[in-house]
Amino acid sequence: MPGDSTNVNNKSVAQNTYDAIVIGSGISGGWAAKELTEKGLKVLMLERGPNYEHVKDYTSAVKDPWEFVHGGRTTDQQKKDFPVIHRGWAAAEGVMNAWANEKDCPYTEIKPFTWWRSYRLGGRSLLWGRQSYRWSDIDFEANAKDGHGVDWPIRYKDLAPWYDYVEKIAGISGSVEGLPHLPDGQFLPPMNLNCVEKDVAARLKKHYNGMRHMIIGRVANLTAAIPGRTECQFRNRCWEGCPFGGYFSTQSSTLPAAKATGNLTVRPLSIVTKIIYNKDSKKATGVEVLDAETNKTYEFYSKIVFLNASSLNSAWVLMNTATDIWPGGLGSSSGELGHNVMDHHYNLGASGTVEGFEDQYVYGRRANGIYIPRFTNLYGDKRDFLRGYGFQGAAGRGGWSREVAEMNIGGEFKDALTEAGPWAIGITGFGEILPNHDNRIYLDTTKKDKWGLPILAMDAELKANEWAMRKDIMKESVAMLENAGVKNVHAHDSGHNMGHGIHEMGTARMGKDRKTSVLNKYNQVWDAKNVFVTDGAAMTSSACQNPSLTYMALTARAADFAVNELKKSNL
Repeated sequence: MPGDSTNVNNKSVAQNTYDAIVIGSGISGGWAAKELTEKGLKVLMLERGPNYEHVKDYTSAVKDPWEFVHGGRTTDQQKKDFPVIHRGWAAAEGVMNAWANEKDCPYTEIKPFTWWRSYRLGGRSLLWGRQSYRWSDIDFEANAKDGHGVDWPIRYKDLAPWYDYVEKIAGISGSVEGLPHLPDGQFLPPMNLNCVEKDVAARLKKHYNGMRHMIIGRVANLTAAIPGRTECQFRNRCWEGCPFGGYFSTQSSTLPAAKATGNLTVRPLSIVTKIIYNKDSKKATGVEVLDAETNKTYEFYSKIVFLNASSLNSAWVLMNTATDIWPGGLGSSSGELGHNVMDHHYNLGASGTVEGFEDQYVYGRRANGIYIPRFTNLYGDKRDFLRGYGFQGAAGRGGWSREVAEMNIGGEFKDALTEAGPWAIGITGFGEILPNHDNRIYLDTTKKDKWGLPILAMDAELKANEWAMRKDIMKESVAMLENAGVKNVHAHDSGHNMGHGIHEMGTARMGKDRKTSVLNKYNQVWDAKNVFVTDGAAMTSSACQNPSLTYMALTARAADFAVNELKKSNL
């Protein structure tokens, strides 16, 4: 009977209705779920990949090196199946199950683009490098001052309290330095520089009259236990998953907190194909989901939607939404959706040997390194490019792999393996990429993925400013090491394609004007005020610091705003 059918449909809608839906379970998605559930909202978290449980599923993390069947290397078949992952250092036996299936999930490279994706619960929060740095007003004001991109709608003072908040929960260890261009935070005790790093740091500071600094990295690894998590064990196998919860991830931190509220529902294997948009109310009413296993389509409803599928996939969802109203998708009314793709360019720097420390050893495997903050185009320094770069690296002693041709056989060779090799130090530059409208992604409707969905086309590349910066990085990396007394210094540059920095940003930038940006100052989509985008897609510029800490702060801030607006019935 019609009445019975209506009752069934109403019941189904009620069962699929939540206060908030979070799309994605990575760093920003985990934070969105935590903040919204702790504020009393019933939340549905959707993850396109399978479930992945803390500790239980970290199967390789507890293996000894000799227990890996292929000695840590990937197989010929894996090299064939994962060509993108094999473009750099990301291919290793212990983590191959972390990467997205490249055959099922292809993308089009109009220009070379290295896209390392992890489609499982927790996403790349289990794989990230954990380097965690605040941005300063120098970064938030850069676009306005040099005219590239649009002005950020926020400044450091808007994020400072949220940096404080997320640092205490994530657990960031670091040293207080008092550098205005790299603000200090709520730090756990810093890890230690080793003897060579201390010596090189002192020499650098002296040579450059205190204008350059080599500090220990600010990293989301615990140097002291916090509730629910144990301090870092210095195993340096973080990307295999930490059984101790020694570093911040969705699984170790935000997901347990969200589950503890009793307000969270997690649905893995759920590919969000679009946000459901009501053109009369000009708001989202929910999302459409394709079950990755059954290919069945479902609809889930909510008062607000947090889109945290990662910079490029979040843009994909928006592009595939409300196309009957905007051909370019929800948020495209400004003409900026999918544009201004950014990353950090690297794969270059210098290394050399350090003499005089042959009697010094290092114990343990510190899950961190050194950081040299930006020094270009600051405090009177002027270069032939805009913005700047920083360096990451470390010093250590060589081991059995050093080349000693005359000792490669017999008892003397075996004896040599018991002695550490000479000390060496290396630094790698990480440079800012300017926002540029021509660097874009778009839907390639001529090709489909495993589920018949359009795929992304990547049309982005380094521009003149980045190439000029890379020349400077090479020059300065050599000069700094030589000025610090490092011997046999050699520069290296293996090239860089967009995406390889794994810091994809832009595509749905924040701004002050709906005519030139996709999001407002609270990460709301201008065209649908109950849709929030708080992952890397929201970034208006890239700075040169690792961006994940800023995603966390933006997400916590936006969640607080969203709940307050809900209480006022504004959403």
